[in-house]
Amino acid sequence: MLRAERGVSRRQLAGALGVHYQTVGYLERGEYSPSLHLALRIAGFFEVPVEVVFSTEPFPRIGQ
Repeated sequence: MLRAERGVSRRQLAGALGVHYQTVGYLERGEYSPSLHLALRIAGFFEVPVEVVFSTEPFPRIGQ
């Protein structure tokens, strides 16, 4: 959601984080759990606390 809201493409985010763009897709679909280091880098990229991006509880679907 953050990525889309801020107009950042998967490739742009991946480039900034030093990961493959498919990794960003896996993260967004919940198919991959990031390392703590990567989670902190993602939060840092968006300048938000890591809890805004990741949680142990599932996030509600948009529109619910």
